[in-house]
Amino acid sequence: MPTLTLSEFKITELDAPLGAEVTGLDASQSVAPDVILQLKQALRDRHILIFKNQNLTDEQLLNFAFYFGSLYVPPDDVPVLASKPGVTPVVIPISNVDNGYTGSGEIPFHSDHLWTPYPSSGSLLYAIEVPPEGGDTYWLNLNLAYETLDESTKERIADLELITYNPFLQDPNGPRPKYRLDKSIPLISPVFPHPLVRTHPESGKKILYLSYSNEVEVVGLDPQEGAELIEQLREHLNQPRFYYQHKWSVGDIVYWDNQATLHYRQAFDPNYRRVMKRVSLAGSRPF
Repeated sequence: MPTLTLSEFKITELDAPLGAEVTGLDASQSVAPDVILQLKQALRDRHILIFKNQNLTDEQLLNFAFYFGSLYVPPDDVPVLASKPGVTPVVIPISNVDNGYTGSGEIPFHSDHLWTPYPSSGSLLYAIEVPPEGGDTYWLNLNLAYETLDESTKERIADLELITYNPFLQDPNGPRPKYRLDKSIPLISPVFPHPLVRTHPESGKKILYLSYSNEVEVVGLDPQEGAELIEQLREHLNQPRFYYQHKWSVGDIVYWDNQATLHYRQAFDPNYRRVMKRVSLAGSRPF
């Protein structure tokens, strides 16, 4: 099997708050060590990598993903996307057809698996079929969001912990609160507080570790005070200067650092097909 050499590929930073495009790399083949190390450094620096013009089987997608880490496996009692009793698929179909997941609606900015004890470090999403319009994905730079906070807010949130409640244990037809104000509601799953300001485990950068619309609670704060703080932080997050919009092409793989970004999906016409495959990689306890 041929091995990619360092001179055959290029990493080009996007003119955006995050992201780099990788060309001249065939992810179905073996990749040289120097190339993998450059890709890992680029991910630390730019938070998402976009690989163009790929053509992979599920096995080849997994083999490529495993250069960057081991498979993310959630606890049995903490469901995530595609969880079924005792098993979560290794390669998850992100598709609005053929029993895939996530449908065709809008998906607000979020970080995957934030409600679990050890959220995933990242994911690779591979585009097989894309709609002619809509269905774009946006990624948001959480380090930049943190760095642009005013100093008093940074001091206020420095040592706070945040609980993110599991959206897959909520009534899909019920209300979707963004903050847990009612303490009398019984818990139906374990909860795992994480730092509101996370330190990236490889770069050391500070991250505003907060999804945009999941139900959350700041540990130790009065509910009203906590709700107001989170609303303030979410208003800060909701700025175009923090994000990159990706229009998908068939054969794209986007590998994002789930520890340093949020992602959002545009709605698209459900009469169009959008077929993708996702592999998520194991992470560590946030600190």
